[in-house]
Amino acid sequence: MKLNHVIYFIFSFFILLTGCSNSDKQDSHEADVVIYGGTSAAVTAAVELARSNKSVIIVCPDKHLGGLSSSGLGFTDTGNKEVIGGLAREFYQRVYDYYQQDEAWKWQTKDSYGNKGQGTPAMDGDKRTMWIFEPHVAEKVFEDFIRENNIRVFRDHWLDRQTGVTKDKAKITSIRTLSGATFKAKIFMDATYEGDLMAAAGISYTVGRESNKKYNEEWNGVQVGVLHHSHHFGNLKISPYVIPGDPESGVLPRISTDFPGNRGDADQRLQAYCFRMCLTKTPENRVPFERPADYDSTQYELLVRVLDSGWRETFQKFDPIPNHKTDVNNHGPFSFDNIGMNYDYPEASYERRAEIIREHENYQKGLLYFYANDSRVPAEIQQEMQQWGLAKDEFTDNGNWPHQIYVREARRMRGEFVMTENEVLGKNPVLDPIGMGSYTMDSHNTQRYITPEGYVQNEGDIGVHPKQPYQISMGSVLPQQNECTNLLVPVAVSSSHIAYGSIRMEPVFMILGQSAAIMAEMALNKKQDLQNIDYEAVEKKLLEAGQVLSY
Repeated sequence: MKLNHVIYFIFSFFILLTGCSNSDKQDSHEADVVIYGGTSAAVTAAVELARSNKSVIIVCPDKHLGGLSSSGLGFTDTGNKEVIGGLAREFYQRVYDYYQQDEAWKWQTKDSYGNKGQGTPAMDGDKRTMWIFEPHVAEKVFEDFIRENNIRVFRDHWLDRQTGVTKDKAKITSIRTLSGATFKAKIFMDATYEGDLMAAAGISYTVGRESNKKYNEEWNGVQVGVLHHSHHFGNLKISPYVIPGDPESGVLPRISTDFPGNRGDADQRLQAYCFRMCLTKTPENRVPFERPADYDSTQYELLVRVLDSGWRETFQKFDPIPNHKTDVNNHGPFSFDNIGMNYDYPEASYERRAEIIREHENYQKGLLYFYANDSRVPAEIQQEMQQWGLAKDEFTDNGNWPHQIYVREARRMRGEFVMTENEVLGKNPVLDPIGMGSYTMDSHNTQRYITPEGYVQNEGDIGVHPKQPYQISMGSVLPQQNECTNLLVPVAVSSSHIAYGSIRMEPVFMILGQSAAIMAEMALNKKQDLQNIDYEAVEKKLLEAGQVLSY
């Protein structure tokens, strides 16, 4: 028998004795830190760890990295850009560098683009940052971060939310995905919008709106009668009934008949989700809106009544991004937010979530088709909509439709410190900041209901602007110590509903992702529980990394 055959025989016999196999070994992975999720926070956290010579693995159900930053939300909600530092600022600097290249401007010239951003110029030449971008450009920047830092990413790996988290007392020792792969680490991070790892690990959390009384807030809970922004029916007296004015005729689609609740009460409702659509008018790059397979024009009857009332703001949030494209957001009383159709999403199974996502996709695609084709749409609006289409060079593996639905809010951890409107509005000090936010406390509508007078109205849209940037507590990314000592949660952070309305911005998620990684580095170096690390030492490292902690 040849020597290599003898070696093979011995090795095979060993496999039989131990029950191991090459595939089993390949299905078990280990690192200093394992990050679950593929959001922008996941990427900045991984980059920070890799640059600090810590081994890190990203495990995520996503195939495309970057979350909403690379899935249509290119018209960035910056707030005060001076408090965006560290890797978040580096991301926007890399976007700036990309658009300095002539070849980046395929469908329009750089000079013709203009310089409009979300409360700030799109391009800041002095700071070499650009806040507005195309989805594929953001994804390229995230993938460059991954490639340059040799970060291991396991894509399309879904956490087993039932039995996939193993703990030894208050420490997570491993997580397992539905594919059977196991990931071990000293520290874990949940960087998902949904907080799936956090929940599966038995960490306390909240879904929905707290009452105003719980944290002594003004803008939490049910907000019946509060009409901020312009995403409501205002003084429009529109009947919700199939036959206007006749309750016996039934209610139009997408209007709730439930009691909306009293001002300030807690409830389980969520602010609405939507897809941030990348559209274009450029004929060579335009994919016309198609009729969805299950298209039902009656779903948009309420919109007909809104248009008949004289409302004409359909295109108000077709915000421009480079190359004659848009980031399209919700606007008005009946728009792209699918109000009231996401309540069970946070706790739902993967299968049920997929159904919810499909319903949202069909709703928005149907709405676009309705605008472009239904004879009841006013001619000037219809003719304008017919010029638009999906951008052919975006989301090319998904029918030009965004990969990620905008999960504006799902679970929120109840951690070591709960951020509330009192911290956001500067009423209470934050003693251990790991980053800053500045954007409006912004909640989209949570329900569409019938008023006592018999008219339709939206509820839940709130916009309250902090007078100045605010600090975000280190305790907001930490579970309570008795629940888990080696988990960080930089996205589904410990926050009240209305405070989360400001914290939930993509630049802030990048900031918190990097800061959480620095906390992980400190805990690893000191061999301490995360809750026991010294804040002054963390603060020093954060400042060295370019994070902004005061304004």
